Amino acid sequence: MHDVEDLYNNDEYSGPSRSQKKRDMTALQNLAEKLMKLSPELVKKCGLPQYFIEEVLDAMSMTSHEAKRRQTQYIGRLMRDIDPQPLIDFIEDIEVGNREGNKKFHKLEKWRDALVEGDMSVLDELVELYPGADRQRLAQLARNAKKEKDGGKPPKSFRALFKALREISEGK
Repeated sequence: MHDVEDLYNNDEYSGPSRSQKKRDMTALQNLAEKLMKLSPELVKKCGLPQYFIEEVLDAMSMTSHEAKRRQTQYIGRLMRDIDPQPLIDFIEDIEVGNREGNKKFHKLEKWRDALVEGDMSVLDELVELYPGADRQRLAQLARNAKKEKDGGKPPKSFRALFKALREISEGK
């Protein structure tokens, strides 16, 4: 028979605890859910095995909540056999890229709105930041956009101003 002391002094490592295994499995299922929220084109570019991509695409096409939940669990189970780190990095790159793109877009919108409202200090700032910017063209587009806005006309110059600002910021 074993002593009670022997049970508590057992220094052998028997692997991760049951709770840790459940946390790991839940994390893989959450990763699968994030993958299922991407577009099919991005899923195909994620660099995973073809059978895995097909399972994810099948899950994306399911409409039943319960079927989708079971498929997510199955995908999580499949992920045990692959290294999830490249997938984690892929999804993180997409999320960070989207945030950066949104920041640029909002900055361009602020510049455009300020120019349309007549704040020409923004024009000075733009010419300073981007020496290749055509000051006269931007000022003309801003004036035309203001006239369109005041007259209730379609926002042709408003869009053209945004496009010009985007081209300047991208260096085209």
